[in-house]
Amino acid sequence: MRGLVVLLACGTGLTVAGLYYNQPLLDGLAHELHATRGEIGLIPMLTQLGYALGIVAFAPLGDRLDRRRVILTKCAVLAVVLGLAAIAPTWPLLAAASLAIGIAATGAQDMVPAAAAIAPPAQRGQIVGSVMSGLLLGILLSRLASGAIADALGWRAVFGIGGGAVAAFTLLAAAKLPAIPPTVSSSYGALLKSMWTLVRTLPALRRAALSQALLSVAFSAFWSTLAVELAADYGLGATAAGLFGLAGAAGALAAPLAGAFADKRGPLMVVKLGCVLVMSSFALMGLVPSLATLIIGAVVFDLGTQASLISHQSVIYFKVSKP
Repeated sequence: MRGLVVLLACGTGLTVAGLYYNQPLLDGLAHELHATRGEIGLIPMLTQLGYALGIVAFAPLGDRLDRRRVILTKCAVLAVVLGLAAIAPTWPLLAAASLAIGIAATGAQDMVPAAAAIAPPAQRGQIVGSVMSGLLLGILLSRLASGAIADALGWRAVFGIGGGAVAAFTLLAAAKLPAIPPTVSSSYGALLKSMWTLVRTLPALRRAALSQALLSVAFSAFWSTLAVELAADYGLGATAAGLFGLAGAAGALAAPLAGAFADKRGPLMVVKLGCVLVMSSFALMGLVPSLATLIIGAVVFDLGTQASLISHQSVIYFKVSKP
């Protein structure tokens, strides 16, 4: 069991990392592919859009099909499209590959319930937490690794190495991961329809989804422009942009504190506090532009975003049945 947990934790991290490889690279991509800022900004936008589309369109497949099969298929596709991104000759082709990367990276969202399904009931919470740690490390380290590899070997090596790592995981998972039978027999169309029913009948779910979606827009807007601004205003390269990913450590450290505070004061209080932190950090960066305030702002807004995410999950899992 321990080997499977480590395998799923690594797979979750490697898969979700594909969403963030491009963010420290944008300035270099714009120069090499002769793209404007607006054009190159489509690359991270399409990656995140693909991720959102993949979650909506393919999340029900994990309940309808053998989840092992779903994971292996998505990871195999992700390895291929990361490889295609590595050889993309123009920015439109890289943008198309980025959309596909986002869709395939939803395999990370299949590995967490897979861990819950194969875990003994007495260890389920611990095992799911371990796999979630892999996801968090993937987010945290992907930008750092991307920036360092790009400065040493070029941006194409980032996608190539990432694709190779996912391919290696896919082969290991094919050999080690057991079958995970479907949990429902409903049709795919019925499962898609059930998501709309949930949104329509559960006001708490609607509020949590909309609020976190808006926070995620702010989160993505920052990271999708950071590398270009660092290069233009401060002459800093991909490694420096990647180092900003360490700001995610603030969110990681705040996770248990935010959860404990939500238990005591209620999750909505933490959501409000998180929103205030996000707005304050952007106000600071806008009113006092400097490298120091950019660093401080990145830490503060990441803290606010992650605290809100944890609290919204608490709302959905434990309070969503209450209007």
